[in-house]
Amino acid sequence: MTPQNHRQLPVFVYGTLRPGQRNHDLFLRGRTTAVRPARLRGAVLYEGPGYPYAVADPAGEVLGELVTLAPAGYGHVLAALDALEDHVPGDPAAGLYDRVEREVQLTGSDATAETVRAWVYLAADRVARELRASGTPLPGGSWPGPRLT
Repeated sequence: MTPQNHRQLPVFVYGTLRPGQRNHDLFLRGRTTAVRPARLRGAVLYEGPGYPYAVADPAGEVLGELVTLAPAGYGHVLAALDALEDHVPGDPAAGLYDRVEREVQLTGSDATAETVRAWVYLAADRVARELRASGTPLPGGSWPGPRLT
């Protein structure tokens, strides 16, 4: 595991970990100190089998939430998210997603265009290649549909 994988960054969520989606309560409820609307520039959202994939693309934008994990359980929760997302720390080719550090911009009425470094689960390279070749991009960059603000 590289030293950057030990950084206690917030996590940008855009799929089943978003508030109101099936994995939010299982993995995040009661384990966070803040959940704020945010956007990730430089990625496109693709439809997956019941969940989306974010794929690096300079022209895209993905909407989601920036989740600040509670410090006391940070390592445990991040490990659980890695397992959920089929991410193998130190071996980005082994799973479906790669956890990477990216800039995320806070949005919403209380945001001041603040940019924050965060962990983001992007489609692993082999998955991203398949999605770019034959996947279905999601219009508006939001899953499961347009975000209501």
